[in-house]
Amino acid sequence: MLKFKSLVAAIGLSAVAATTWAADITGAGATFPFPIYAKWAEAYKKETGTGLNYQSIGSSGGIRQIRAKTVAFGATDAPLSGADLDKDGLVQFPAIIGGTVPVFNLDGFGKGELRVTGPVLAEMFMGKISKWNDPKLAALNPGKTLPNQTITVVHRADGSGTTFNWTDYLSTVSKDWLDTVGKGAAVKWPAPTSVGGKGNEGVAANVTRTKGSIGYVEYAYAKRNNIAVMALQNKAGNYVMPDDETFAAAAAGADWFSVPGMGLSIVDQPGAKSYPVTTASFILMYKTPADKAQSAEVLKFFDWSFKNGKKMALELEYVPLPDALTNQIRQRVWNQIVTK
Repeated sequence: MLKFKSLVAAIGLSAVAATTWAADITGAGATFPFPIYAKWAEAYKKETGTGLNYQSIGSSGGIRQIRAKTVAFGATDAPLSGADLDKDGLVQFPAIIGGTVPVFNLDGFGKGELRVTGPVLAEMFMGKISKWNDPKLAALNPGKTLPNQTITVVHRADGSGTTFNWTDYLSTVSKDWLDTVGKGAAVKWPAPTSVGGKGNEGVAANVTRTKGSIGYVEYAYAKRNNIAVMALQNKAGNYVMPDDETFAAAAAGADWFSVPGMGLSIVDQPGAKSYPVTTASFILMYKTPADKAQSAEVLKFFDWSFKNGKKMALELEYVPLPDALTNQIRQRVWNQIVTK
């Protein structure tokens, strides 16, 4: 984690607020893609001299800032509807694909050593399964001795696209969750032991220091903080772990332009290897920006990242967009943005 914080400081990105020096490109929003945007920004600055100041403040904050025109681009994991994009004069496109994962802190159990299904996960986050040795969890993990320990649910305290995608998944696999909690960037968490954390960073930190806890974060945060991840049953009935291969399997059949603004949900996809909570993170930009030169620089940054950032993305267990899709984004989305 110290190395990651040093990286953030070195390239001038802030996890909570803008830095004091003048950056060439400004953006704000989702914490989900922050690790890869940081890595791309470091490499891009070395090659071009152009800096990026990205405020990792959550998807809701990114939407607010782009609407307030205080940044050149907003980032959200909860895509805006076609109607909202049209109303605000915005375009939207995916920039990276990754996964949201169930992380936990239970003595004696490490990465992949506990299995869970979507419906059981929903009951845990609802508080209906409140102990780690609940019979439903025990049945999924035969031969393992689970402790009689209270489950503490850790969730996002801020408006979050990660929460939107997590609750989208739980709503898909559990009618009970859909009917009583639903999906959204912010929801009322029903478990009496629920504890909030700001950003993926805050959830990861709370799970790390809270014995008996379970939470959800973008996979890069679990990996960098060495937090245990549960094996999750997919639609095909297989228990899978998150990585670039299982994320790619889930995204393989996505028809991005079938939805206005490319705002496609890819949770609970079919396929033997598909990871169930695979999601994209999206970029928001104005069609007619107030600062055309700044918007042109944003497009140059993402153009470079799409072409040169694939290996960096894979190293952090994200899935880069395929060339065929990024070419379509250039031709069908970026051509709507006035940069001169």
